[in-house]
Amino acid sequence: MRITKEALFLRPRSVILQPETLCNLDCGYCYLPFRHARNTMPVPVARSVAQSIRPWTTYGTVDVCWHGGEPLATGRTHLAKLIDTFAGLDVKHGVQTNATLIDDAWCDFFAERDMYVGVSIDGAESDNTNRVDRRGKPVYDRVMRAIQLLRAYGHDLYVIAVVSDPTPDRARCLYSFATSVGIKSLGVNIEEQEGANARASVHDRKSVEGFWSELTRAWRANPVTRVREVDRVLSYVREVLGGSTGVRRERPFIDPLPTVAHDGSVTLISPELAGFRSTQGCFSSGNILTDSLGDIIERSAAKTPWISAFARGVDGCERTCPYFAFCGGGHPANRYFEQGRMSGTETEYCRNSKIALMEGVLQVAQLDPVGRPNSGTQYGTG
Repeated sequence: MRITKEALFLRPRSVILQPETLCNLDCGYCYLPFRHARNTMPVPVARSVAQSIRPWTTYGTVDVCWHGGEPLATGRTHLAKLIDTFAGLDVKHGVQTNATLIDDAWCDFFAERDMYVGVSIDGAESDNTNRVDRRGKPVYDRVMRAIQLLRAYGHDLYVIAVVSDPTPDRARCLYSFATSVGIKSLGVNIEEQEGANARASVHDRKSVEGFWSELTRAWRANPVTRVREVDRVLSYVREVLGGSTGVRRERPFIDPLPTVAHDGSVTLISPELAGFRSTQGCFSSGNILTDSLGDIIERSAAKTPWISAFARGVDGCERTCPYFAFCGGGHPANRYFEQGRMSGTETEYCRNSKIALMEGVLQVAQLDPVGRPNSGTQYGTG
């Protein structure tokens, strides 16, 4: 695909595949629309994705993330067939899983294919009340057994935690949990109103800032677990303090992040939109069985109405939001499910996970002029 300054999308470097819609859990905040139905990706869909991303590997390793539903519900035999269609390509496979199905055989599977494993768990047992199985039973013990098994097999632990109650106490408990179980990298998603989850995500601004500040303090006091969101803020601050021109957002700057569903349908930018439709039609931009990912991405930038509306919203963010250089304009799923339109600007997601994040981290981050921690000047926004 051609990349020009006027283009909307960056050159793609990753793809998400949904090999199975079924999930064995019934989490209270889940956004997935088909998690109670079994729809399994056929091999030709994966093969078409592999053919599509071959040109992308010219520019480096492509990340292939198997997501869900619960991807391990696909079964090892079939998932192996899907992964094998990428043989010979410069790709890195990974899986994002609720971990309840992990056993020794799965640990061997991940090792044989050199896969990274992302585990979804929200912290200590008392913080996982939303994560239950189909019978409403807690799954914390099952996930912890899987985490211990992954560590025993030498797998690094990459965890994503959903936080529904962002407070300073919650932050301290979450980071303490992360360090106690040996998590290498922690990603934090404050619960979002999107997809099948209609619960509003409105929180007191100071409380959310306090959550991010306390998480930063906990990390600084014992920096053994990387915190994805803190990393992003500090990387941005280092660029600003270093005088980098890279902090200016000039097009193209949006990652197309194609998500390929079990049937080959392709949704761009926001995986959370996959399987949903608006009054204007479904959010899919095409199907991998009939068009390449490159063609779908290039065509969609100009000819998909909701993407054009989203681009107008991004323009509005750029004109009005002082955090735009850090944020880049938010995500379309949050705009649609919160506001009912793509052309809007600030959302609760922006307030909780971009603005409060930046303010909270800057309240405690102390950096020298080239971005190294020191005990001197404290940088904030007043």
